[in-house]
Parts: sequence; structure tokens; C-alpha cells
Amino acid sequence: MILLELLIGFLKVGCFAYGGAYAAIPLIRDIVLSYGWLDEEMLTYMIAVSESTPGPIMVNLATYVGSSQAGLAGALTATLAVVLPSFIIILLVTAMLKTVLKNQYVQAVLRGLKPGMIGIILATGIAMICRNGIVTEETVRLRPLFLTITLGAVYFGSRKIRKGGLSPIQLICLAAAAGIAVYGL
Repeated sequence: MILLELLIGFLKVGCFAYGGAYAAIPLIRDIVLSYGWLDEEMLTYMIAVSESTPGPIMVNLATYVGSSQAGLAGALTATLAVVLPSFIIILLVTAMLKTVLKNQYVQAVLRGLKPGMIGIILATGIAMICRNGIVTEETVRLRPLFLTITLGAVYFGSRKIRKGGLSPIQLICLAAAAGIAVYGL
């Protein structure tokens, strides 16, 4: 039964997660919490771990959740379910790529989806900050606020100094080191 739930849950994620992993986090959150596979705190930790490990976030999250619920079979089922819709869509799109991309209606849909994805990613970041991060009901936590401001300044400052700024890998390593320095000491 759990394998069927993992298959259905992560097929939903795979089918409706347009715009990349960050845009899919609210959908993953809703599905994982509705099935009771993880609690809010553990999900937040797993998002952080999935971002810092190699591979796509959605696949990493699906693999972890599947593994935690049903072992190797669960990991394989959840991973296959989250990847399968994209794989099928890519096969179909490449078969019809030349004619579909020239269609003005398809171009209009894609242009309209971009601002929506930006809004979803921004809303997800704000929600994560408010739930488990900088802002709590009682107070503003200073260490995460300091880290956020510092990393933002380093990122945007590096874009002024070097064309393109820091690479995502460099920024992740810097954030990990800063987290260790601030929380580990």
C-alpha cells in the first residue's frame, strides 16, 4: 500500500512541478505532509540536504522520502514516479519540437509561466523563512538573519566585482562554511 501511495504522490509532483525544483517545493511539501511521510521540521531539513547533495532536489527528496517509508523499493518507486512524467514529456517534446516551439500560443504560455514561477519561488523562500528560519512568532532570530544578509551581500558584491559573480557551487560551499562557523562554534 505504501508503494502505491509513494507512486501516486510523487507522480503528482512529477506531473505538476513546472518551473524546476524550487517552484515544486510547495507541491512536494503539501504531498509529503498530507500523507504524513515527514513532519514540517524534518521536511525543511531534507530540503536543505537535498539542495546541498549532488543531483536534482526533487529526485533527492523523492529518494529520501521513499527510502524512509519503504526502504529500497520505496526509494526506487518514488524516484521513478517523480522522474517519469518529465521523461515522457521530454520524449514527446523532442519529437514535436520544431513545430511546437514556433507556435505563438505555446510561446505565449511559456512567457506567462515565467513570472508565475518567480512568484512561487519567492513565496516558498518567504514561507520557509517564516516557518523555520529568521522570523518566528516571538522574535527575529539574529544568527540566521546575519547569515542571510552576509551571504546576500557576498553574492551581489561578487557580481559587481566579477562578471557573473560566484558560481552556485562556490555559494553553496560558502554558505555551508558560514553555517558551520555560526552554528558549529
